[in-house]
Amino acid sequence: MTDRPHHRPMTPGAGFFDDIVGGDDPALVSEAADRAAALLVRGAREAGDAEVAERLLHLADTEGIEAIAEVWSGSPADSLAGCLWRLYLLRSWVYADPVGVAREFEAGRVRAQVARVVAGVADPPGPDELRAMADDVLRGIARSDFADVLLRASAFARVVATGRASLPGSSAAEVQRMLVLAEQLEAAGHAEMRHRLL
Repeated sequence: MTDRPHHRPMTPGAGFFDDIVGGDDPALVSEAADRAAALLVRGAREAGDAEVAERLLHLADTEGIEAIAEVWSGSPADSLAGCLWRLYLLRSWVYADPVGVAREFEAGRVRAQVARVVAGVADPPGPDELRAMADDVLRGIARSDFADVLLRASAFARVVATGRASLPGSSAAEVQRMLVLAEQLEAAGHAEMRHRLL
């Protein structure tokens, strides 16, 4: 049996936390994200104010989608913060490529009739109609039941996923990402109906 060199165990001394001083505590960031999301969703609903709805709609425009991502993108899909991230991301995507989104939605609406109706996009679904739908979904945070907002966004994502699957040039990964988004939003909508979305 050979002797192994003895190592003194590392102890938390003065330099132990040097690397994380000034860093954001993930627990505090998560707590702040959850609190902000609850205030936005629950507070906006209680206010029922058109001005609040417009401020919610333009939050990503005024603060930047990157700022929203920094706060909410790491939140679980079944939390208010995670839902808000997904809703703002969906709206940003529609605004970034309304023509492409319209093409995918058009391809999917014939095959996903129920979801098409729930999504509530004007017929025919052109770029302007899709931007209007995305805006209306976010305004719904203040104007309607949050479960309805989530289910409507889910239905929209499901129609797009169906459309992507039928179009040449779409990868299975792109279809799967949109389908996962649809399923996450739908599950969150059902959780909200059961008053379990926090």
